[in-house]
Amino acid sequence: MALKTWPLKKSPWIFHLSTGSCNNCDIELLDCLTPRFDVERFGILLIGSVRHADALVVTGALTRQCVPRVKECYDQMPKPGLVIAVGQCACTSCIFRDSYNIVGPIDKIIPVNVYIPGCPPKPEAMISAIVKALGTL
Repeated sequence: MALKTWPLKKSPWIFHLSTGSCNNCDIELLDCLTPRFDVERFGILLIGSVRHADALVVTGALTRQCVPRVKECYDQMPKPGLVIAVGQCACTSCIFRDSYNIVGPIDKIIPVNVYIPGCPPKPEAMISAIVKALGTL
């Protein structure tokens, strides 16, 4: 196991970035933090600064206004780091793909490591995908 990726497996810190979502995925992501699902048992913590994050969790269809902010957040995140697209909008832009203000899915702007489709995805699916992604590091 490489020394660079060892902390990512033990206690990953995630930063949540909403890029124009309807908040369904955001609510399900926050549901993962409740005692019912308790992602902290895996050491996963939601933090307030991308500069301390091991993973960037992106929700929502990428709006034109958010593109510079997404690039800036990705650049500020320490490397190596995971980028996780949560929800159908972040993965494919879904029903908003032909809108005038939607740039496209997140992977057009930054590289994505994990896709979690669904509208909204269940907390179990999010936890499973994040844990599997951390296992591949």
